[in-house]
Amino acid sequence: MGRRKKYDVPTHNKMLIPIIEALKVLGGSGSIEEINETVYEIMSLDEQTLSVPHNEAGVQSKVEYRLAWARTYLKKYGLIENSSRGIWSLIDSEINTTQLDSEKIVRFVRENTLKIPKADTNSNSNNYSQDEQIEDEVEIELGWKERLILVLLKIAPSTFERLCQRVLRESGFIQVEVKGKSGDGGIDGKGIARINGFLSFHVFFQCKRYKGSVGSGDIRDFRGAMQGRADKGLFITTGNFTREGVKEATRDGAPPIDLIDGDLFCEKLREFNLGVRTELIEKITVNSDWLNKI
Repeated sequence: MGRRKKYDVPTHNKMLIPIIEALKVLGGSGSIEEINETVYEIMSLDEQTLSVPHNEAGVQSKVEYRLAWARTYLKKYGLIENSSRGIWSLIDSEINTTQLDSEKIVRFVRENTLKIPKADTNSNSNNYSQDEQIEDEVEIELGWKERLILVLLKIAPSTFERLCQRVLRESGFIQVEVKGKSGDGGIDGKGIARINGFLSFHVFFQCKRYKGSVGSGDIRDFRGAMQGRADKGLFITTGNFTREGVKEATRDGAPPIDLIDGDLFCEKLREFNLGVRTELIEKITVNSDWLNKI
């Protein structure tokens, strides 16, 4: 087997088995973030490969997007399932990954669970139609976030700061202030996080409208600006964080910095109904048995 080129993102087919292996490592279940991070380690994916963006929105990397495809295939094959809270789990915790064939999984899903247009007899076109159906399901999971990030990237910096302020208030922070000016080491605001009404932490936060990856240097600069002035730091971005950035944020002996990337920020906007609305479609069922018995 040839050596994978640097920056050459693995296909979703090659990620199927590593996802199962990751879930086994995690004890049978995990969040998308936990699963993805474990897959990165299992597949030994380098930082450059993980930084390749899926598209201009930058909310997901190409690796994350293909992992979403892989999860969809595994779910349709009956190996994993997900809860309404976004936790994915193995249906059979005793599954033996050495007995799994990724090509067989893909072939089974395409042949048995996807609807193929009858009028289309061209095999290449059929495969494209199958892939498009998977893509539609992935778009339900990821597409709205990408559209939202593109909107956020176009709003004024002051508007984005006020939006972050609103999110923090909705999350339970009090005395949330936005500085409204540049400088001060990148500190955009401060607030107090209350826990169970007893404990409180003074938090400085930075809001970065960005469609790339925030690295360890940005985290160090922010920590340097807040050190000795706050209990914790909070870094909010519309982009994502490099693995080195995440490690720097939780480095032993340094003031802790919590991270909110574009994906989590979108989830918070949806949770608090801030510019994002989830519409439930009413389903009407006709009960013929009831009508016949009246």
